[in-house]
Amino acid sequence: MKKMQKTVAILRLIRPINCVIMGLAVFVGMIVATRGQFSEATMIIRIPLGFVTGFTFLGAANTVNDYHDRNIDKVNEPNRPIPSGAVSPKEALGYAAVLSVIGFLAAFFTRDANLAVAIIAWFLFVYYATKGKRTGILGNLIVSVCTAIPFIYGGLAVEKELSPLLILFASMAFSSTVGREVTKGIVDVHGDQLQGVKTVAVLYGPKNAAKMAETFYIIAVALSILPLLMSPVSVWYLPLVTLADIGFLASTASLARNHSRDNARRVKNLARVWMVIGLLAFVAGSLLFGEWKLTFKTSRIDFQKTPPYEFFFAVDAPQCY
Repeated sequence: MKKMQKTVAILRLIRPINCVIMGLAVFVGMIVATRGQFSEATMIIRIPLGFVTGFTFLGAANTVNDYHDRNIDKVNEPNRPIPSGAVSPKEALGYAAVLSVIGFLAAFFTRDANLAVAIIAWFLFVYYATKGKRTGILGNLIVSVCTAIPFIYGGLAVEKELSPLLILFASMAFSSTVGREVTKGIVDVHGDQLQGVKTVAVLYGPKNAAKMAETFYIIAVALSILPLLMSPVSVWYLPLVTLADIGFLASTASLARNHSRDNARRVKNLARVWMVIGLLAFVAGSLLFGEWKLTFKTSRIDFQKTPPYEFFFAVDAPQCY
């Protein structure tokens, strides 16, 4: 019985559902980088290794975060594993160390570039958990970088160079996350003031924080248009990314009209929905399937028959002679 309770406590500490999502984010990076055309070696070796690194690193980050916040959690969250006594602080550090080692080993056996990215990611999450959370905008930027890193990591696991499509996707993830984190600062402004957290909302007021969040949401929307101009993408990219863009623009307009805490909370929650839809858009856009290629020329739209399982949408820039 005690072993079962300890296991449950450890799982609560690392938050396995979030860890699975992080592992899947690495996999998405691989899909975007290769257009879903995986070699046998990638299927057998690199996909599992990438998933393991994403899973274990987030588990380690969550554990370090709870270790550092253990005294605060005694008051705010006394039922969490460490303050409740289910896991001792020393045990928590041990689990974080084991998870980190597993993640580094998986990165080592993937590629040198992946190991380098893993080292950077590890230092970022440790800094954020120990000091970065209280720095406000710097903390927002660190979280946003950590949101984009899994996709970059996945891309480097299967390709030597990052494709423009993957860089765009990571940039969109970064921009939308900055917007969401700044919006979250509006929601938490009173508590952050008491804790001395220097968010944009605390330093410059909710109105200016709302303007900054709106700017980053609009940047994310603008970036989502570029794949149509730069690289062939599946025709299914367009409806999904359009839905995400409409959602972001509607949320931006809502925040511009009303930057109250209640509305900021609603926009923050909706932003996650639009981010997930954007994620699905890039996955769908990277998988080439079907039988027709849609190409926009300067004065006409051409339909060209392509080999099976290549159904994509491309925009050709105007030709100058």
